[in-house]
Amino acid sequence: MKHKTRTSVAAPKQPRVRSLPWLIAIALVGAALTVAFQEPSWFRAPAPAHHPASSSSSSSSVTPSPAFTPTIANTAAAPGPAPAGMVWIPGGEFSMGSTVESEALCALPGVTRDALPVHRVRVDGFWMDTTEVTNDEFARFVKATGYVTIAERTPTAAEFPGAPLSSLVAGSVVFTPTAAAVRLDDHGQWWRYQRGADWRHPEGPASTIRGREKHPVVHIGYDDAVAFATWAGKRLPSEAEWEFAARGGLTGKLYAWGDDFRLGDRPLANTYQGKFPTKDEGGDGFAGIAPVASFAPNAYGLYDVAGNVWEWVSDWYRPDYYHQLAAAGGVSHNPRGPESSFDPSEPGTKKRVHRGGSFLCTDQYCTRYMVGTRGRGEVSTGSNHLGVRLVKD
Repeated sequence: MKHKTRTSVAAPKQPRVRSLPWLIAIALVGAALTVAFQEPSWFRAPAPAHHPASSSSSSSSVTPSPAFTPTIANTAAAPGPAPAGMVWIPGGEFSMGSTVESEALCALPGVTRDALPVHRVRVDGFWMDTTEVTNDEFARFVKATGYVTIAERTPTAAEFPGAPLSSLVAGSVVFTPTAAAVRLDDHGQWWRYQRGADWRHPEGPASTIRGREKHPVVHIGYDDAVAFATWAGKRLPSEAEWEFAARGGLTGKLYAWGDDFRLGDRPLANTYQGKFPTKDEGGDGFAGIAPVASFAPNAYGLYDVAGNVWEWVSDWYRPDYYHQLAAAGGVSHNPRGPESSFDPSEPGTKKRVHRGGSFLCTDQYCTRYMVGTRGRGEVSTGSNHLGVRLVKD
């Protein structure tokens, strides 16, 4: 593919010096569907009594934890009229994170390990997009700037020394259902590196976004998200800002809307129904990604802060970061994440935090649609379940 000239809004390209097979492996980890690694001693928490939740269950059996103390929202009015497509998030003080008791809602352990302990945080007010960035919005950005995403760039031999030239192809990571039930200890069975997959071609070169203009844009790396934000005059939220906004003023709830996953028979988010990873039966109305704002918003007017697609935030990822904040004591004011990235499963790989979960989340494997939980991904890796939502000061 011939590279287009990048404009001044393009973020610096992160050097990629691993072999291409490692790119694929990193991409799979970047999908943020598992946190299986050997935790250091400070990262271990006592295992709760485990009772996997049922996909059809409309309520949880988890008792609200006393670790959460009331959210205190700022009372100052918004500084002016809302920018188009944004709402004012007042900021304030809240309890951030998750508790080990929430492990009972996922059939595989580990969903809350890097979201412990609950700690007190204060954030200032900001504007936030009501929805994830859509294909239509991203297309306007590309038309105006000629920007080329990481997934559209052909890898070079300099970036991946030793890789066969035949493997140096532009592409991204795509979820692929398995033909039959499989063990859930190897996510390589349902993810593949797809040649020609990018934001214009979500499932590969034969696919298109025609008719999906209002779907969230996917297959964007962290730098792609920053480039779009710069062009739009916005920025990525911090992890603390994201969680404060997603909680919608509520205190210690499991989900952005409360403690019940469903409201009677009514689904409240786009997640996975059916046997994972063989078939999403679309019991919530969508088998795969849904158009933005297909479900009710939270109390702050934000759509899809649970499920649909993961969202990049600005913080570097460390599984011990919440422990660091808690150990410092008091209330952390506008925390922006650790100074550097560290994931014990891949110590040399730079990762940023993902939030919100995706249409692939399920209580059989990954319940990270729970508002206090976290994901992470290698900064140059996108996938067909990862997007972004922006904020503005």
